[in-house]
Amino acid sequence: MQKTILVVALNKRTEALRMATGLTLLDDQVRVKVCGPLDPDADEQLEALEFADVAVEHADLSRSEDIHGLAQSIATSDAVYVL
Repeated sequence: MQKTILVVALNKRTEALRMATGLTLLDDQVRVKVCGPLDPDADEQLEALEFADVAVEHADLSRSEDIHGLAQSIATSDAVYVL
């Protein structure tokens, strides 16, 4: 059975993208939500996630719509990693 894994990139955003890239080796669906700006050194991970067809969404936690969207994503995921 395929699981849905959500990776929330909150504080260690580049490391969260790196971890999400590794999770694509599983047969599960991986989703990524980035909260805040990304460092320029995250480009390599973004390219790897794009190659693996993983959508990377950005969330602005000062907007209630984005907070609601993040909560919805958490509620509908089988596993959630917050870094």
